[in-house]
Amino acid sequence: MTEQFRTEKDSMGEFQVPIDAKYGASTARAVENFPISNLRFSRVFIRALGEIKKACAVVNHKNNLLDKNKAQAIIESAQEVIDGKHDRDFVVDIFQTGSGTSTNMNANEIIAKLASEKSGEEVHPNDHVNMSQSSNDVIPTATNVAAVIAYTGGPDSRLWGQLVDLHNSLQAKAKEWDKVYKNGRTHLMDATPVTLGQVFGGYASQIAFSQSAIDSSIQAVSDLPIGGTAVGSGINAPKNFGKDVAKELENSIDIVFNETENHFARQGSRDEIVELSGSLKRLAVSLFKIANDIRWMGSGPISGLNELNIPPLQPGSSIMPGKVNPVIPEMMMQVAAQVIGNDTAITFAAANGNFELNTMLPVMAHNILESIEILESSVKVFREKLIDGLEPNIEQMKENTHKNPILVTALVPKIGYDKAAEVAKEAVSKNKTIKEILVDNNILSAAEVDEILDIEKLI
Repeated sequence: MTEQFRTEKDSMGEFQVPIDAKYGASTARAVENFPISNLRFSRVFIRALGEIKKACAVVNHKNNLLDKNKAQAIIESAQEVIDGKHDRDFVVDIFQTGSGTSTNMNANEIIAKLASEKSGEEVHPNDHVNMSQSSNDVIPTATNVAAVIAYTGGPDSRLWGQLVDLHNSLQAKAKEWDKVYKNGRTHLMDATPVTLGQVFGGYASQIAFSQSAIDSSIQAVSDLPIGGTAVGSGINAPKNFGKDVAKELENSIDIVFNETENHFARQGSRDEIVELSGSLKRLAVSLFKIANDIRWMGSGPISGLNELNIPPLQPGSSIMPGKVNPVIPEMMMQVAAQVIGNDTAITFAAANGNFELNTMLPVMAHNILESIEILESSVKVFREKLIDGLEPNIEQMKENTHKNPILVTALVPKIGYDKAAEVAKEAVSKNKTIKEILVDNNILSAAEVDEILDIEKLI
């Protein structure tokens, strides 16, 4: 079927817009100019845009800049955007003008059209919906608001809560396996013994440390650029506009927001997003390490380590019957790789802040929100489908521990480093235990060996 169009007008003149679209000419131009990818702004970002437009309308009305009829129509229309009723009309590609002006205008035009219908009078996308604002402070603010929502909770994501749950699950395993002994490993080689509980306690602490770093970063992200308008000077915005909008956002979302102390820093650079991305990368690196360790400890069952029994979830091979693979650790490792890649793009983009505006805002917004989103969902799956169902192969680890030649480390104070090294080499060459070599060579009695090599004392 041939698509039907209507004629709309913006500051550059007339342009054809799909007849059913809620947006106008500026958005339609952007759709034509940027046919780059299938990537669009996420639900949480669109929600944040709606929250900002709603808050700005409230403040503009309080400042007697918008009459009650227009203000109420904008507020109601913005609420529809917040509620996700017009997501299909947010059509601009992520790879667009670096300020995100096209997406800001996308929101302005949708809300203006809806508000015009509600109020019965013309509501202009620039003069009314975008009043006291610029794309240059709206898009950075939307990025920050969306990131805070996505991390701390709400209907769009709950990464904070998922990390708490993962930490608790790892800590529970640490407590449960406090007396499960296994060989430690350094350089991928056998080292002195540890408990499986100690290992998982270390994993739990990694998650706690990473979450603490993200929490700290989120505090900086909660300081918003709104009110800086075009270049950070606040031109065309009334006094205290940024402060008042931040308060309205806090009232609406139930999350504390503040106006930034320096708009030039927030708009010319995106350092707070770099910091947040860095803390997400730290989490990704920790998750990669944990997932990879579990993958190795579950390897086998014959030729691998075979220390952990990973929950079997699906057939592992299209050609090898009965094969089961560590699919959840592998998923987690791929998510970590994506987050690390997103951080690289954010770092590069943020470094390209020129003078009073960074012009790589959309890709930073997309990447930071994608990182939070995929971490939230993957951490949930990682905990539910892997961590909670892990079981130790106790007999395998016990056998390996008794065969570990590095147990001679505990003998060094008794027989010296060189003699201990000889014992270790002989144990390996003859495939015997340390105890057998010591007793056979009359170096120590069986009772002495049992006393020195008591695993519980060694760990």
